[in-house]
Amino acid sequence: MILTTILLVTTGVAFRLVPHAPGLVPLCAIALYAGARLPRRWALVVPLAIMLISDLLLDYMHGYPFYSASRLTSYVFFVGVAAWSSVVRKDAGLLTRGGLSVVASTLFFLASNFAVWAESTGYSFPLTFPGLMSTYAVALPFFGNMLVADLVGTAVLFGLVDALEGRLALAKPTPIEDLA
Repeated sequence: MILTTILLVTTGVAFRLVPHAPGLVPLCAIALYAGARLPRRWALVVPLAIMLISDLLLDYMHGYPFYSASRLTSYVFFVGVAAWSSVVRKDAGLLTRGGLSVVASTLFFLASNFAVWAESTGYSFPLTFPGLMSTYAVALPFFGNMLVADLVGTAVLFGLVDALEGRLALAKPTPIEDLA
């Protein structure tokens, strides 16, 4: 459990720090997996730790301000995804998990870009309905990348990791008392 938490956090931080196409980071997939496979307290730590660690490093490297409404929206959203995933049936199939991934990516797109628009104070995007639509239009390439990253991430985490865990469980030696 602690090893899984560390691996998920390390993977998420690495995805955010290495050069990548804008938005091509599977944070919803990692939060979904953490919520589905870890105890709730650890599941909620995973997206929060990923965001805090990587944001501190990115802020240091690029001089970004630490606080913004859009950043707070992201933190709350990813922790919410982990919490939401924890209430879904543990044996939900890959198609269900893929659907959750699409919903999470879409909701993140809507929420985060609304926050960007709302905090723009009319300078970047006018605080009008057309200004909001402009915010969403500009962010469409990010959304496409996020959707791909989260779908692939969900397939890898739930499909490959669960399959490997199943094979490892099958490969464990049978205790002597079970053979009698």
